[in-house]
Amino acid sequence: MRAPRRRRLTAVAVGLAVAGGLGLSGATADRSSAAPTTASAPDLTTAAPEVGTATAGTAAAEPEGPPQSDFLSAFFYSAAHPAAVPAGANDWACKPDQAHPRPVVLVHGTFENRYDNWAALAPKLKDAGYCVYALNHGGDEGQPVLGTGDIPASAGQLAAFVDKVRAATGADRVDLVGHSQGGLLPRYYLGRLGGAAKVDKLVALVPSNHGTSLAGLALLARAIPGAEDALGAGCPACRQQLTGSDFLKELNAGGETQPGVTYTVITTRYDEVVTPYTSAFLEPGPNVTKATLQDVCPANATEHIGISYDRAATRLVLNALDPAHAQRPVC
Repeated sequence: MRAPRRRRLTAVAVGLAVAGGLGLSGATADRSSAAPTTASAPDLTTAAPEVGTATAGTAAAEPEGPPQSDFLSAFFYSAAHPAAVPAGANDWACKPDQAHPRPVVLVHGTFENRYDNWAALAPKLKDAGYCVYALNHGGDEGQPVLGTGDIPASAGQLAAFVDKVRAATGADRVDLVGHSQGGLLPRYYLGRLGGAAKVDKLVALVPSNHGTSLAGLALLARAIPGAEDALGAGCPACRQQLTGSDFLKELNAGGETQPGVTYTVITTRYDEVVTPYTSAFLEPGPNVTKATLQDVCPANATEHIGISYDRAATRLVLNALDPAHAQRPVC
């Protein structure tokens, strides 16, 4: 009974944290073990947006925040420092080595930003030898609560960012790691914006690949005064992630994966946002791997928000990026 109670308290606390972020934007943790911002989402009839000065990579534009061990600490830091990048990320002088030839690009989820989503994982990836990059998408520059904008527009921002990373590092391809919506929107980039030719792996933590119920998506919104209104016009990405949405029907029609890209989906049975948790899985295929935290760590009680801070999930990400040197997760 203690673990479910802790998850409920965490969800409420995160909801209050996001509520504070929503107030700052004017718009709109699990037990530990593993952003400058882009402009508002453009109209889909326009070209993909340029990467703005918020993701330009200069020291002045991208102050590095400290590593964090839980989402709430990272969220409150990002609320006070919305331009922060996670430790180890966005070193534009980094050059991939032979052991880690592809840069890793981190893609945050709904209501999150590049810092609060990746303040634990980014430094771990850097310490493992990767060139690591993280963008903000789907929101207003200078605000901590992002990932609410139109998903195809955010995919355009990802496309521009990947091109910037490739140009800076000289790498032909990158690997993508995403959380929640950040595991879904790259699929639009891969299939609709030519990203499959530029990406080798997509590692997705609790992605909303087949949507979620309104109850699941509104888990955090219920704890936030007025946030349920954001499921409509204030949060196009929320509406697009509902099960049966036109966006998901179109995205998943004709196949859910792209040839030449390797996909790994990592879930938790205690996901209370993407529901049911099995909706995160992609259709089976030779280039698709799925993993559930409790299959390797049965007592793990990590939920949706906490998974990017969980040490077992971090090991599964590292294993997916470098399967030749995979290690069993420590529970």
